[in-house]
Amino acid sequence: MFKKLVLAAALAGIAFGVSADPVEYTIDPTHTMVLASWNHFGYSNPTANFGDVSGTIAYDADAPEKSSVEVVLPMSGIDSFVPKLDEHLKSADFFDAEQFPQATFRSTSVRVVGEGRLEVTGDLYLHGVTRPVVLDVTLNKAEPHPMSKAPSTGFDATTTIKRSDFGISKYVPMVSDEISLRITTEAGAVADGK
Repeated sequence: MFKKLVLAAALAGIAFGVSADPVEYTIDPTHTMVLASWNHFGYSNPTANFGDVSGTIAYDADAPEKSSVEVVLPMSGIDSFVPKLDEHLKSADFFDAEQFPQATFRSTSVRVVGEGRLEVTGDLYLHGVTRPVVLDVTLNKAEPHPMSKAPSTGFDATTTIKRSDFGISKYVPMVSDEISLRITTEAGAVADGK
């Protein structure tokens, strides 16, 4: 029985990258999407991707509650797949990208809520306003990447925010106040000295 427990612990360590301290990963913007979805006058549910994301994830496989995340979203990266809508979203009617060129998220706490599932609470700064936001997070994978061989990790997350909480209330309620966010990200550890 003891041998089985040792083997199980070893396999868990291989699968989740045993470490004494959180491993710091750099977010890969080419494999990261922050998708916002809203309701438009009851007719449709458009989406926009907030691209060019940058940031870091410090993930502790042994003690996930010690993990943290910091993300920067440049408003210039908004892509709704409709150029005229992109211009409108960047205008003073909505994000006012000229005055507020970026949004940020910084975690304040991480709670384990199930196997491979986390609740990440943090401060979202958007449109000149900071509000607490809770992300429901799923760990997709934490192991060396098959191509780069570097320690890598990937997460999905969801949350819903009210845009009026951030001073963005144009056309509410015809265009929904509630915005659904779906995030997927891949991040790789940077080797020492690089």
